[in-house]
Amino acid sequence: MDKSLHDLPARTEIYLDPEPYAAVGIVEKRLSLWERLSNNTALRRIFLLIALACIWQLYAVTLDNGLLFPTFSDTMSALYSGIVSGGLLEKAWTSISVLLVGYACGIILATLLTVFAITTRIGNDILETLTSMFNPLPAIALLPLALIWFGLGEGSLVFVLIHSVLWAVALNTHSGFMSVSMTMRMVGRNYGLTGFSYVWSILIPAAFPSILAGLKIGWAFAWRTLIAAELVFGVSSGSGGLGWFIYQNKNQLEIPSVFAGLFMVIFIGLIVENFIFKVIERMTIRKWGMQT
Repeated sequence: MDKSLHDLPARTEIYLDPEPYAAVGIVEKRLSLWERLSNNTALRRIFLLIALACIWQLYAVTLDNGLLFPTFSDTMSALYSGIVSGGLLEKAWTSISVLLVGYACGIILATLLTVFAITTRIGNDILETLTSMFNPLPAIALLPLALIWFGLGEGSLVFVLIHSVLWAVALNTHSGFMSVSMTMRMVGRNYGLTGFSYVWSILIPAAFPSILAGLKIGWAFAWRTLIAAELVFGVSSGSGGLGWFIYQNKNQLEIPSVFAGLFMVIFIGLIVENFIFKVIERMTIRKWGMQT
């Protein structure tokens, strides 16, 4: 037979005294100096670079052949001499100025091609066909044609740079656009967005991680292509940037200067990757919560 609620025994109240603070233990512990240093990404990378420089110096001293592998100290001395004299900085700026022109032109063409592809069916067919044809084609393979079509000089360099940037940026941008959810697409359509306004307001923000990845890949391809192309155009025309600097010093058996030129190529690449692209990433996709 069921009992009513009033017939049930009353619950006994239990009172517990709070534990003293000392019995709880350490809730927050101050990090040690080593833990704070090891948690700093910049310090860890600096330590890694120092370790690589030490290994470089040790191996070069053991090899004891400056024509094959100069020491790190000799390379830094040649780098300092090139910077002080101004020749290395001038060559670096020549390369960067040409790169910026080709990189900007490649991004503009990739943007137009991708917008055309995402808004029309024939544009999508054109982009997929051209990308499958030209994306696997190395830019270096176009150097002979660039010489014939544009002659010696900056025009040929810009041509191969556009080829390096265009397909990588277009492919990643188009893939990012295609991965945008239907919910985001319907929101844009409900607001009456069409054409470029639809792409600018809906597709680009949603697909920006893929777009940024394409910009990084395009930059890397363009920088490598430029240095390789300058090795050819510099020899042909007697002028050029860092590629010509490396080639010229190789002919004169100034191997520390060759390594100094290579070091400058790497240094510029590190600056662009770890400062420019990192700042863009922090101000966009990290700020928007699209990446941790």
